[in-house]
Formats: sequence, C-alpha cells, structure tokens
Amino acid sequence: MKTILLAAALLATSADAAPVDLVALYKDLHAHPELGFQETRSAGILAAEARAAGWQVTEKVGGTGVVAVMKNGPGPTVLVRADMDALPVKEITGLPYASQATGHYAGGPETPVMHACGHDIHMTVWAGVVRALANKKAGWRGTVIMVAQPAEEIIQGARAMLADGLYARFGRPDYALALHDGTGPAGTVQVNLAANASAADTVDIEVKGVGGHGAYPADTKDPVVLASRIVLALQTLVSRENDPFRPAVVTVGSIHGGTKHNIIGESVHLQLTVRSFDAGVQTRLVEGIRRIARGEAIAAGLPDTLYPEVTVDPNGTQPTINTTALATRIKALFQKTLGPDKVLEGNPSMASEDYNQFGLADPRIQTVMYSLGAVNAEIWAKAQQDGTKLPGPHNPRWAPDPAPTIATGVATMTDAVMMLLPAAR
Repeated sequence: MKTILLAAALLATSADAAPVDLVALYKDLHAHPELGFQETRSAGILAAEARAAGWQVTEKVGGTGVVAVMKNGPGPTVLVRADMDALPVKEITGLPYASQATGHYAGGPETPVMHACGHDIHMTVWAGVVRALANKKAGWRGTVIMVAQPAEEIIQGARAMLADGLYARFGRPDYALALHDGTGPAGTVQVNLAANASAADTVDIEVKGVGGHGAYPADTKDPVVLASRIVLALQTLVSRENDPFRPAVVTVGSIHGGTKHNIIGESVHLQLTVRSFDAGVQTRLVEGIRRIARGEAIAAGLPDTLYPEVTVDPNGTQPTINTTALATRIKALFQKTLGPDKVLEGNPSMASEDYNQFGLADPRIQTVMYSLGAVNAEIWAKAQQDGTKLPGPHNPRWAPDPAPTIATGVATMTDAVMMLLPAAR
C-alpha cells in the first residue's frame, strides 16, 4: 500500500521538522534575491539540487527557467511549479540574513531587491519536494515535471516557458500544482475550491495639460488638478458602478507630475492596477477608466488633441481558478494529514499570478494553487487577540517563519503529488 502521508508524519514528530540544510538554503536564497529573467544564481542552485537527487534537468527554458523531469513508469504526469524572482523593494525586516542586494530591470534605475513575496520559500519547498519524491520513487508511478519559473512578478515568465516549448519538449501534464506563502500561521494551508487569485491589468494614463507659471493658473490647463479629479472619479468605478458581490479593485499606485513649486507642468503620469475575477468586469473597468479620463478632460476644457492617453499593458493576466474537483480532493487530503484545524477557510486573493497560464494552455489540465501559512504561529495568535495588522507579501517587513513553513510546504505538496500518482505494484 502506498504511503503518502508526509504531513501526518510531520505532525507526529515536530511542526518545525524542516531539515536544517533546507532552512540554510532558504536563508541563502533570501539574502541573494534576483529580479525577473535575472535569476541565474537561483536557477543554478535549484538545477543542482534536482541533479543531485537524480532528476533530468534542463536549464534556460523561457530565459532562466529550470525544468526537472523524473519518469518512473506508466501513469499520469504532474507538474509542480515554483517561481524564483524577487521584487524591487528595500528590505527592513532586520533579519541577520536580510537582503543587501540591488538590481534593475532593463532600462530602469538601480533599486534595492528583496524576496518580499516569498518566492524564496517557494524555491526551498521545490527543492524539498524534489528530494522527497526521489526518495519515495519506489512508491509511485508516472512522471513528475518540476518547473522553476522566472519573472512571475512581471507576469511574463509562465508565457515565456510555454512559448519555449515547455509542453512540447517535456510533456503535457494531467495536473499542475503550485503553492504561495501567505499571512496565515505557519503550519496551516488554505485550499480554495474555485476562485483563487484575481485577474490583473496594468494601466498607464498620461494626463496632458498646458503649462505655465504657477502665479498665472488662468493661463494654463493644469494637469495636476485634472489628474486629481481623474483619481477621485476612478473610485466610483467600484463604489458606484460595480456589483458589490463581484469583487473588483482599481488602485492608482503612482502619480508623478511637475518639477517645481511655482511651475504648472505639461503632463502627469498615473499608474494603475485593475483587478477582478471576471473577464466582463475587467473589460468594463478598463473601459470605465478610458471614459472617465476623457470625460474629466472635456470638463476641464481641454481640446481633443490633449485628451489623456490610456495604455493597457498587454502582459495582463487572467484570474487563477482552481479545478474544483481536484481542489476538493486535495483539501480533503490535507484535512486528513494536517488535521481540519490546520486547513483554514478564507476568501480568494485579489493578488494576481501567472501560474494560471500552465492550465490555460490546455483545457485538459487540472490545476490547483493553495496558500501556505508563513507567519510565526505565536505572532499570528497575538495579532488575532490585539488586532495588530501583520505585514504580508510585497511589504518590506515580510519575514516568513522558515522551518515550519518549509516543512509544511514540502510535506503537503509531496502528499498532493503522490495522491495523484498510482502506487507502485
């Protein structure tokens, strides 16, 4: 009989049972983050881990991606994905292994770089699963494809790997699995049965005007004031035009314009993120942005030659929707192995992912991404009592509790993969 219950074994020993060298690997990856399509060091480390465990490894797939394949007789094919890239964020965790790294995207300024989204946790779990599946090879049959993906944060890496022939070269999976760390207590997971992460579009608005001296505003068309009106009007897209039972977000994350106190400039640049779980809602929001930008320009008396330019980045991403039947099976497995109290209930995330591309590439592929609690359990419990708002991913203070988080991630992902593969006879 096949033994798959790594998570149960973990709980029977210690919730902090991650191997010491995996924790050390995590700290090393955390201290050496790399931006999207620049993950050469990280990719090299993961490739070496997989080779040492006996996997067939191919590097530089879709840029810096790594694919490790283990074929072990007839059976289904399961893909497990982890992302590798970090964020242009200055770390202020105060950890002894905090990042001091800097970097820059092509054509951009040099910035501090941090694993503020926990991709270092994801990579470390990936390495642990590589080891565990190799060690348990006698107990399963089929094929496992371990994918270390670049450039998730800029929503390009999954498409790049697929465009580089991921499925044609290594096989189309029957199942594709992933996890993402989050603000639950370490040692817990959350499995959503359908909607998991939102669609996202990146929108830029170039607000134009007629510049001049700050002392003579009547001789100008002030783009700062116009941009301010646009920002406020955009809030009505969600608060007054959206069905409150269909989640949506329109956030203006950046506003830049002008050069000096007494100068009215010629333009203001707005940067937005637009998110929902529905293609129709997403389209309506983007169309609403165009309408409001144009309408406010008309109200301000601008000629049509100076109407704002609204640009939507083509690298948007669709919502990440779990295959319900598969998610139900995986959730039941985790409830059995971890215990029902360790499988938390929660809402889908308004954060976004490009992991969905692995399933969207072929409708036959069943997909599940689940959330891995990463906050120190004592800190989390205290925050629930006193109402403290804890930092989460993309925050410069994001600091997962490594040992229990990694242990739970390795155990649950290995159990999920082995559940989907037939037992050896």
